[in-house]
Amino acid sequence: MNAIAEELALGKYDIVCLQEVWSENDYIDIKKLTLRVLPYSHYFYSGVFGSGVCIFSRYTIENVFFHQWPLNGYVHKLHHGDWFGGKGIGLCRVKCKGININIYSAHIIFIKIFIPTGKYTCAQDSPFLKPRIFQLHAEYNRRNDEYMAHRVLQAFDMSQFISITSTNADIVILGGDLNTEPGDLAYRIICHNAQVQDSFLQAQQVSVDYVGTNESSRNSYSDKKLCMKKPAGNRIDYIMYKCRRGIEVQCLKYQFPLPERVPKQNFSFSDHEALQVSFRVIRTSNGKYFAFTLKCSSCKVHIPDSVFLFQASEDALENKEEYMKALKESRAVCDAALGRLHQDKRSYWIYSAAFFLTLLCTIGLEAPLSCFKTYNIIRVVVTILLCFTIFMATIWNRMEVNAILTGKLGIEVVHSNLEDCNSDER
Repeated sequence: MNAIAEELALGKYDIVCLQEVWSENDYIDIKKLTLRVLPYSHYFYSGVFGSGVCIFSRYTIENVFFHQWPLNGYVHKLHHGDWFGGKGIGLCRVKCKGININIYSAHIIFIKIFIPTGKYTCAQDSPFLKPRIFQLHAEYNRRNDEYMAHRVLQAFDMSQFISITSTNADIVILGGDLNTEPGDLAYRIICHNAQVQDSFLQAQQVSVDYVGTNESSRNSYSDKKLCMKKPAGNRIDYIMYKCRRGIEVQCLKYQFPLPERVPKQNFSFSDHEALQVSFRVIRTSNGKYFAFTLKCSSCKVHIPDSVFLFQASEDALENKEEYMKALKESRAVCDAALGRLHQDKRSYWIYSAAFFLTLLCTIGLEAPLSCFKTYNIIRVVVTILLCFTIFMATIWNRMEVNAILTGKLGIEVVHSNLEDCNSDER
């Protein structure tokens, strides 16, 4: 934490978004250290542990809002911790000389991708903050992905939130660990539905040795056996952007701003690489020019008086067929998840019946004095399991079904509108 806090206190950045600041005392310490260069800040409180997301800014933060995901992991999987974090997407609006910039920042508790062999390292073991802005649901096991529906619906929910809340924004910035690789369903949903562009693909200059932002050989937290198979790692961290009409954006440079190791140490700043993207922006309606640089752990905004080059942002919806295909796949994922929940409900009721019969059989039976204590402990455990299975078959199952139905119906509305547009064009 100290290494990143000292980096921020140098005054290189104008807007900074941090994640996994779980302790409020850590947030206060960073705030004190950076107060001179970043006088404005906001911490997003949420859930049991808190979202861990905070934003520091050189410019006044005019508005803030936090939206929690309706589908957010499982309460009984304590070792994952996703549900307890109360994760979602945070929004801060910053105005720079009349330019409204929406900064979207969110976080879902991160656990490394499951690897059958090799050393398993939890990123939270690091004493340093993670330099990331946005993170969808962590992908625990890609081959048997029980969180597929959660991640896809979070991607859709996030893209809907951006689309609805950015109508008055001149520029939208979205960045962080999306836990999805280019071409994956969640990635396509985000790009199409939020109409954002991937800065890695748009940058005029890409200054990185490896394209992977996670599990690359340059990072000390990466699994060594996995690095031998894929040294470049996986590109699952992104900085995406879009702008309104009258504002034109040019993506100049994409790079990893931090060194491979913390100075005078043998470990990296985080298990994910920090990203920095430089933009040049022009407002064509009145001839005012401004430019800003965004880093994944921070966003730098600089407003010069000189004129800069620009490049018009392209419409992310130009390929409606791909967009509709992604929506159909998302709907299929929702249907599969609903089918699985129906089976889970039946299984939990079967377990509940078994535990209830077990308790029923013990009524009126007296345990021998030699194992009386053990007998009562078993009864308590069975009672707890009975309550748990009833809870999972009723309250939790209904909550998850409703959350998936909410996302599925939203997907169907968007898909229906696209079909109507295609019919009108014909």
